[in-house]
This record gives sequence, C-alpha cells and structure tokens, in this order.
Amino acid sequence: MLLVHAIFYLLFHHPPNQPPIISIFVFGPSCLTMEGFMISEMAKRVRDILSMFVLAIFSKVIGTKPYSRRSAPAEPESEANECLSWRLSVEANNMPGWSTVPLHCLSHVETYMMGGQYEQDVNYIVEQIESYVSQVVLKGDGCDAWILDIDDTCISNLFYYKDKNYGCDPFDPGGFVAWVMKGECPAIPAVLGLFTKLVEGGFKVFLLTGRDQQILAPATIANLHNQGFIGYHRVIFRNQSFKGKSAVVFKSEVRKQLVEEGYRIWGNVGDQWTDLQGECLGNRTFKIPNPMYCVP
Repeated sequence: MLLVHAIFYLLFHHPPNQPPIISIFVFGPSCLTMEGFMISEMAKRVRDILSMFVLAIFSKVIGTKPYSRRSAPAEPESEANECLSWRLSVEANNMPGWSTVPLHCLSHVETYMMGGQYEQDVNYIVEQIESYVSQVVLKGDGCDAWILDIDDTCISNLFYYKDKNYGCDPFDPGGFVAWVMKGECPAIPAVLGLFTKLVEGGFKVFLLTGRDQQILAPATIANLHNQGFIGYHRVIFRNQSFKGKSAVVFKSEVRKQLVEEGYRIWGNVGDQWTDLQGECLGNRTFKIPNPMYCVP
C-alpha cells in the first residue's frame, strides 16, 4: 500500500502552474508546458511503459483486468461443464423420460438455442440427411415414403419455450394449446429446405404429429402452409383412437399402417427419441436436437 501511495503522489502531485507528471508521459506533447522539453524516442518508450504500469495499478486497485470489458456474469466453469454433460446425455437418450431442464442449466440451454450452435447443429444434421437422400434410388411406383415429425422438426416452438424458461418450467398443456392455436410457429429453415428437396425428388412425405386432430388440425395445417410446407402427401394427427397411448405406440401404429399400405419408409426424422423408437422405423432415422422438453 505504501508503494501505491508513493506512486500516486509522484504521478498526481505537482507544483502550481505546472502539469502533473502523468499528463506529460501519458497524454503526450499536447499537454506539455515545460520549456525546452522534447519528446525523444526514449521518452515515448518511458511514457508507454509508465502508462501500462499505471493501468496495471489501477486494475489491481479496482479488481479488473487492463483493457478488459465488463460483461454479464458467466456461469461457473464447473456448472457449465455439468450442463453440457446433461445436454449430451439427453441427446444420447441416456436420460429417457426427463421432465424439466435443471434450473441451473437455464443459461446454458438459452445460449445453445439462441447463440447459433443449435442452428449450426441442425444444419449439419440436415446435410447428413441430404447426403443419404442423394444415394437413395427410388422405385418410381409412388411408394417411396419419408416421415417428418412436426413440432421442433418442421416448425419451431422456441418462442413459446423462451417464455417457459427454455424448459425449466413444468409443461403447461393449456398454454401450449393456446400457443399452437395462434399458428405462429416459424419454419426451421434447414428442414424446410430438406422437405422441399424430398417433395421435388419424388418422395411421398408424411408429416406425423402427436397434436390432437380434433382441436389442433386446422391451425396446424394453416401454420404449415404459411411457412412453406406445401406438397406433402398427408398430415397425420393423433385421433381419439390413440388418446392416452404413448408417443411410441401411436407413431409405431401409424408407420406400421403405412408399411401395410405398401409404402417403403426410406427415412424418419424427429426431435424426440419417441419419434424414432418402436416398429417400422424406416431405413434410416435422424435425430434433431431438442434440449427444452421430452415427450415420453
């Protein structure tokens, strides 16, 4: 502390009508008033060194790093690593049936969904799907089928879940129905591009969703059309006969029926593991990431 006081005295104490030493060395010749003083290359170097020294002292006193910007508090490294491990476990289906996002992982999920990594991951996955599609040789008999889930596969509920703390809040059935009825889910761009290529390539595309047919079908179809999903073969909703049955049972039965009708399911894409489990899965399955909720 004595050293700090001494330096501050030397830097800021000056006789009347003379500039402080710090003004000479830090701010340069425009502040000089001493006659005959010329700034040589050596003086410039001394000025730069002293400037860095002063900033280092100031930083030590106020507890910041030199030339650093103040930013929002980041989650502790150990917590960030834990949440990354949690999300990996979710995507690897090592935590089937999980209910809500851990509260301490809210910031992690928000950053993932809104910071660009989610979009990059989806784009990368769609690239893998399109690579596979390019290798498929269609039979040309109108029975080459492809299945796409709707929620958070074709269209996004991100804006809804943003208000639900990105999945930290418990699922709100009434709130979700009200959201769907608005018909404001935006398309997921990469999947819309995939959908268009599938339709133009000759696939019969089936959009398969757990949304209730009686209540949500009109709003869902209008939403899909508004976002560019036009040209699909059929949209299949959950009807009364599947009420109370699990997603795996419902979607397995639908796929089984399609196979019995003579369709060959070349691919099946969904954001939930329950989209990709059960019977008649298709030749290939592809998982779209979704760390915000789990459909059991």
